[in-house]
Amino acid sequence: MLKLTLEAIELVDAIARHGSFAAASDRLHKVPSTISYAVGKLEEQLGLAIFERHGPRVSLTPAGDEMLKEGRWLLVAARDLESRMRQIATGFESELRFVHDSLIPTSAFTPDISAFEDLNCGTRLRIACETMTGTWEALRDGRADIVVAASDGPAGGGYKAVAVGSLAFAFCVAPTHPLVGLKRPLTRSDLLDHTAVVVGDGARLMTDRTIGLLAGQKRITVPSMATKIACQVAGLGHGFVPRACVRAELARGTLVELASEESRPDETFWLAWKPARMGEALKWWRQRLERPLVPDILPR
Repeated sequence: MLKLTLEAIELVDAIARHGSFAAASDRLHKVPSTISYAVGKLEEQLGLAIFERHGPRVSLTPAGDEMLKEGRWLLVAARDLESRMRQIATGFESELRFVHDSLIPTSAFTPDISAFEDLNCGTRLRIACETMTGTWEALRDGRADIVVAASDGPAGGGYKAVAVGSLAFAFCVAPTHPLVGLKRPLTRSDLLDHTAVVVGDGARLMTDRTIGLLAGQKRITVPSMATKIACQVAGLGHGFVPRACVRAELARGTLVELASEESRPDETFWLAWKPARMGEALKWWRQRLERPLVPDILPR
């Protein structure tokens, strides 16, 4: 009998993605001691170490890394097989994976989630968010069935996409920032003299996107647009932010919009999916979300 099961691969994958047994336990809804015991038992059965322990944090050993290289493809194949079997029987997938850009809070989709649950169709809903290119990568790599993603997707990939809105950007700083005192449109040289706040791209394998950042510029990289806005309100740096997301800050005066010689073009958002996997749940979500989402769905 095989010692390495799909459940074991899924467990190791969750730990590797989240960096600790505790974080994986939250993701898998299991207590940390159960996760620790399962990993220890697996390592004992295989006769090798899968993780290196660094206090509460863990990292894959070379053997564990090799296991996941092939193991993740096995997980994708198993999920696809399960989904195809269920679709043949009912037309509805066993699971629907929806990934949205981190700029949009998951709570914005609460009415859609509630309406889907009311169908009582038996499809498990898995929701996640990624940043910039990371959302497209999730669709390309089979970790998402349908996405709401920013900017244009990668060439090829076998997906279809429809535009669901766009965002205009404004260059903003705190009212105490030195750039406010220049009283003129900002030049590239002006910006290079000060720290930029940028959102880190969530892509694992695809090329990172870098927006509005000049070569050699001092920067603070943050995980989300909400954090970027908070840093700029605190006077830690400058940068372009979605105007729809900072209306309150601009009205209160905690952020100031400045003119710049180089503007940032509007960002288009896309609803995208792979038609080859079109079950009833995916059809429902495609039809439900094929509407103007951005900026209307963003918190005010």
